[in-house]
Amino acid sequence: MARELTYNQIVERSIIKTYRKSIWNPFVEACQNYQLVNDGDKIAVCISGGKDSVLLAKCMQQLKRVSKTDFELVFICMDPGYNEANRKKIEENCAKLEIPVQIFESDIFSVTEVVGGSPCYLCARMRRGHLYAKAKELGCNKIALGHHLSDVIETTLMGMFYGAQLQAMLPKLHSTNFEGMELIRPLYCVNESAIINWREFNNLEFIQCACRFVDEYSHSEDGIGESKRQEIKQLIKDLKKINPDIESNIFNSIHNVKLDTFISYKQKGIEHSFLEEF
Repeated sequence: MARELTYNQIVERSIIKTYRKSIWNPFVEACQNYQLVNDGDKIAVCISGGKDSVLLAKCMQQLKRVSKTDFELVFICMDPGYNEANRKKIEENCAKLEIPVQIFESDIFSVTEVVGGSPCYLCARMRRGHLYAKAKELGCNKIALGHHLSDVIETTLMGMFYGAQLQAMLPKLHSTNFEGMELIRPLYCVNESAIINWREFNNLEFIQCACRFVDEYSHSEDGIGESKRQEIKQLIKDLKKINPDIESNIFNSIHNVKLDTFISYKQKGIEHSFLEEF
């Protein structure tokens, strides 16, 4: 008689079976192609409580089990001021999915509340600083975040449309403020639609950002609100109706940049002109 699987085992099996092509294979591809996980690494997997970071945690646990690479994992979650219900949801999800998370507190939400406007950029910067500091305290040399392929292409388009620049999101980068620390994005090649499907398949419920600004667009009539990222999400959704390959084309374009055709570009903070080689 086959033994009955636990809920966590069913969730884990879905990653490598049901969603092997859309989640597991792209995850492994990113780790290998961008050399994200190496021998001797101690990686702090950062959990926000949302679907992306929790899936990342499960993928990293599976990678640890099957990989020949010798690395360590710790799981950390910063509570920036969640309400009691959201904090409880994170704790319950990590418990039933057997993620041994360490939760620590900060006052980020209370600080950004007084900034005015949309403080999302400040919040993200402060979050990252706290995560780096905690990871370093635990002896880690890397933090892993749950940014995915959809984040990459949305960020690229936001830079073009609202920042007047061509700027992508790298799969890994060195910390500028914490010496010897790196940030890696193992879900870099995984589309958000696959993550949503995985969540629904397993009847999982996660918190979103849990700040009042996210709550505004989550409850707006069009589901977009004033968030520029949500506007870009909607634009991509509309473009896919015309061209189903639009997401992969945008993603592949940042891997196939023709610098010879650009008027100017910046490298390591130094601006270069096509006239230098003309």
